[in-house]
Amino acid sequence: MRRVRQAGLLDRRLPYYAGKTAATAAVFAAAWAALWAIGDSWWMLGPAVVLAAVFAQLAFLGHDAGHKQIFRTRRANHWYGLVVGNLATGVSIGWWTSNHNRHHAHPNTEGDDPDVSGILAHSGARAATEKGWRRFIFRYQAWLFFPLLLLEAGSLHFSSVRAVLTWPIPHRAREGAFLAAHAVGYLAGVFLLLEPVKALVFIAVQQGLFGFYMGCTFAPNHKGMEVFPEGDNTDFLRRQVLTSRNVRGSMLTDLALGGLNYQVEHHLFPSMPRPALRAAQPMVRTFCAELGVPYAETSLLTSYSEALRHLNAVGRQAAI
Repeated sequence: MRRVRQAGLLDRRLPYYAGKTAATAAVFAAAWAALWAIGDSWWMLGPAVVLAAVFAQLAFLGHDAGHKQIFRTRRANHWYGLVVGNLATGVSIGWWTSNHNRHHAHPNTEGDDPDVSGILAHSGARAATEKGWRRFIFRYQAWLFFPLLLLEAGSLHFSSVRAVLTWPIPHRAREGAFLAAHAVGYLAGVFLLLEPVKALVFIAVQQGLFGFYMGCTFAPNHKGMEVFPEGDNTDFLRRQVLTSRNVRGSMLTDLALGGLNYQVEHHLFPSMPRPALRAAQPMVRTFCAELGVPYAETSLLTSYSEALRHLNAVGRQAAI
């Protein structure tokens, strides 16, 4: 912490986020304008694909706001998150922040990390004890992983609505109003421009690819890394580093993965602005080497291979 503070890597980067927001908003508006210009034609699949990618980029910005990377005040980050999250993509910033903070506090920890308590099993103990349809999914989870990602957007929307209706999240009325505005605007725009069958295809393609993109950016981060048992008390540094994997690449990789390819640095310094993560990496790698803490970094394809091998090995422990 002392080293990164002295290097100014925790300073706000408002010009970066202003440019990123403007560019993403421009593509967002251009894609909807293209859909309007194309009209009731199967060429509408082009804007559907573009909007899937843009929704993911907006979600990355919501992620950064949730970690208070953009503005100094909680209020400013919250309002920004409402716009890019609830309004633009239909994902509740309040629900996501609450859920994601639990993940950051206990990454890959059974019973504490919500990301390892979902539809997939990350430890043999869970795979062996589950019953019913979950056991079937666990058994074949390596094969089902990528197809299931097509449902990820639906899961995000469902969890957002459920949280606003039932969770004690702050500003529930505000969150709900922005989610409702998204739903009305999105569905009205699609069904007014396209006949019903094409509209449904547009939604399936756009939302399916949005979820697939999101899942593919999250998959390399922790899957196949160390999983801790419930109640584990490993120290903060090792808990964050041993459960995280970085992805090597260029500035294009940084763009495509929303900075999540620097997962080790992000977990150690969640409030560090995205453009500072690349500069922090050599410092973190050196620090880990000084303490003898393993630092994982692979290519994108290798990260998927490691994740799928892990899911397959765990799944084999789920007897049918």
